[in-house]
Amino acid sequence: EDIKEVETLNSMIPIWKKDESEVSEEEYNNFYSDKFFDYEKPLKSVHSSVEGTVVYDSLLFIPSHAPYDYYTKEYEKGLQLYSNGVLIMDKCADLLPDYFSFVKGLVDSEDVSLNLSREMLQQDRQVKTIAKSVEKKIHSTLEDLMENNREDYEKFWDAFGMQLKYGIYSSYGMNNDALKDLLLFYSSKDKKRVSLKEYVDRMVEGQEKIYYASGDNLDRIDMLPNVEKFKEKGYEVLYLVDYVDEFTIQALQEYNEKKFVNVSSENVDIDSEEEKKELDKLNDEAKDLFGLMKGYLPEVKNIKYTNKLKNHPVCLSTEGNISLEMEKILNQMPTGEQVKADVVLEINKDHPIADRLNDLYKNDKDELETYTKILYNQARLIEGLPIENPTELTNMICELMSK
Repeated sequence: EDIKEVETLNSMIPIWKKDESEVSEEEYNNFYSDKFFDYEKPLKSVHSSVEGTVVYDSLLFIPSHAPYDYYTKEYEKGLQLYSNGVLIMDKCADLLPDYFSFVKGLVDSEDVSLNLSREMLQQDRQVKTIAKSVEKKIHSTLEDLMENNREDYEKFWDAFGMQLKYGIYSSYGMNNDALKDLLLFYSSKDKKRVSLKEYVDRMVEGQEKIYYASGDNLDRIDMLPNVEKFKEKGYEVLYLVDYVDEFTIQALQEYNEKKFVNVSSENVDIDSEEEKKELDKLNDEAKDLFGLMKGYLPEVKNIKYTNKLKNHPVCLSTEGNISLEMEKILNQMPTGEQVKADVVLEINKDHPIADRLNDLYKNDKDELETYTKILYNQARLIEGLPIENPTELTNMICELMSK
């Protein structure tokens, strides 16, 4: 008995023209690997058909890792653009904003002219409409990934989170609305990543601001004296460890009407009115002491008592928009220009060192100078800042130890 079996090897229907239910995940992955020469399967495939002002089919892929040349000038963003099944442009950059430049894929629309040139592309209304729709689709896909598959979203964030943060910083905040809900930062709560929405949703009663601290790594930030009191009062603190993080925060300025505040800012305020009055009184009484100490430290903008420290004797804070971490980053750039933050030396009013400084002011002003310089250098070390004269510091410490 002869049996004939007909198997269709190629239906001649492109994968993006098929119904999503007819295509398996394996087929999407194989198409992606063959089309975009990636040895790893994509993190997410997004297949959609849109009918409305403009009609088009799209097949988008979010890669699981950044290409080797992603952060170089040689990298070209863009989606393949088809007109009714005919490829008219291999990388159409106008279909993707820069902050979503990692997305691979294609768009096929019968509304796009076959004779569309690169010059006409920027003025083409259909292409602009498709680009806006594609951007919204990517955004909603990433939001859904964050909410329903956090593990995969964090993999995506490791690969491309820097690009989203740069999208906010480089546009001076113009892309805030498009990107703010996609951002992740480490937090003092379990040292895990949180979104800004998650942070705001679990703010303690009466908290009106979003607090953050910057540093080289999580452990160093967690040990900063400035962070102590915030954690003690139950305030969650965002830990900014990437060099672009603080610039991103400054471009954002606020989230859901909650302003961002650096815990190392000189005027950060989490005290009650009674605590403020007590502290103002102490600083007023010590103005002569601090005036003399400031003479020993011309690089310091101000010296004052603080009640935001728990166990540490001193810390550094800053006035103005440039923090100590920003100063470090900006001064490492090859521009030749050096910036300087307005530094404030804060002394723990409840630490024994406060009484010792008062005693030295009355009885031994030479030793007061030694103590002042040692405390300042200690505060710089805690912040991860260089010591200008380590020999002088070690000599002063040895002198005190030998007494």
